[in-house]
Amino acid sequence: MLKSKTLTGAAVPVLIALASIAGTVSQVQAQEMAQENRQFSARAGAIVLAARNLVLADEHEAALGKLTEALSLADISSFERAMIYQMQGTSYYQLTQFPAAITAFEQAVASGGLNAGELADIRVKIAQLMIAAGRHAEGAEALESYLRAGGQEKSEYAELLTQAWTQAENYPRALPWARKWFAAATPKERRHFDLMNFLYNHLGESAQQADIVRQMISRWPDDVELWEAWASLFAAAGKEEDAFAVTKLMYLGGALKTEAEILKVVQYYSYYEMPYQAAQILEKELNAGRVTRQTERLVQLATLFRQAREYGRAIPVLEAATQSGGSAEVYAQLGEALYNEGECARAEAAFKRAIDQGYAAGKAWTLIATCRYEDVQRQQKLSCQMSQAEKAAAPKTKARQSTIVAFENVPSGSKEAVSAKKWISFVKAERLTFDKRCEFEERVRREECFKDIRRAYEGQFVDGKFTLGNSECEIYKEAYDEEFRRGKTG
Repeated sequence: MLKSKTLTGAAVPVLIALASIAGTVSQVQAQEMAQENRQFSARAGAIVLAARNLVLADEHEAALGKLTEALSLADISSFERAMIYQMQGTSYYQLTQFPAAITAFEQAVASGGLNAGELADIRVKIAQLMIAAGRHAEGAEALESYLRAGGQEKSEYAELLTQAWTQAENYPRALPWARKWFAAATPKERRHFDLMNFLYNHLGESAQQADIVRQMISRWPDDVELWEAWASLFAAAGKEEDAFAVTKLMYLGGALKTEAEILKVVQYYSYYEMPYQAAQILEKELNAGRVTRQTERLVQLATLFRQAREYGRAIPVLEAATQSGGSAEVYAQLGEALYNEGECARAEAAFKRAIDQGYAAGKAWTLIATCRYEDVQRQQKLSCQMSQAEKAAAPKTKARQSTIVAFENVPSGSKEAVSAKKWISFVKAERLTFDKRCEFEERVRREECFKDIRRAYEGQFVDGKFTLGNSECEIYKEAYDEEFRRGKTG
């Protein structure tokens, strides 16, 4: 999330901040005009003046020699010693010998020859040098101590303290100064935003970081890393829908091009229960070659189509996946897709291939049997008027028997075994129920015909004519006579 880039881009130019240290030498003449106890003696003054000329000529090594000579004089005042140490510190600084410069300035403080204003000024310089020398925390503490004591706060101090505490990896101490530095920056540059992003990220302040990143995106909309950071922040905050919205915008805007990025988009669509849209994207990118066309991706595409209940579109994808060998799972998925399309024969062939490769036989045979049973439901119904031979030869009867055989193939040790037994009982009960219904209808029809036949006989007794009200009852006359008119003449 822009971590290393952020810190580098926000680096504070410490040496520029320290440039004011070089101004110490020009103050010597002003000090000479001060009260008597803050003046150079003639002897010390001559040596210091020579050192000053060498400093102006950028000959700092030679200047340091002269200043050491001045310090060796007997009876120099605390004021003279303080000024000489300051000049030493300045030359050491110009030579980038920061530890020696710090020591010289500290000796100036210890000399007792500085007034309150000078002490405050030199303490700032010491703090700046400590930071420049890599003593970030120590220098920052010294600078903050100066400010707490009433020192004047400047914008460059906020920048320096921000960088010092950041370099010391004390981000909680850096943040307040960073906010001041950011607020005062005019105009605001990328480094200002990068450092705030960096600090908010390390401190886990996701809401503030998201706001900064949003501002950055408005300034640098083509920076894909910023969009990715924004989406990640939403995801980390549990705002997955917002993260998805950002990722979708990136994809639709053409910012996402790598296979990993595209698969992330697909994953988001799938996660938010939009499998069809996910499948469309994956299919498009497979065809475009931006996603590698391998078995794993084909199976993923088929799975998305199956989740969207687009089984017809899943079938050719799964068939393509089987061309490279096809695992048991792939054949099982193909069987399931064919099953959902009502193609039982092809589904059965796929499931059997899956079983051959180790797929759970119980699950496979249950789906085969279920598909066969659905074929039973599609067949023309049996009729009670059909003969027993006609019923036995009917497609519905054969499909029902085939279903029972399939359920019987479910292994007894499988978890589907109990369910298979119930299905067998159910399928058999369906035929038994039909047979009983036919028996009931036959019994009702027989009874009604017997009544009609009895009325016909009664009519014959009255007028000599045997007339049935329902001519179809003629087939029951022999049975009626056998049961009720034995020994009687017709």
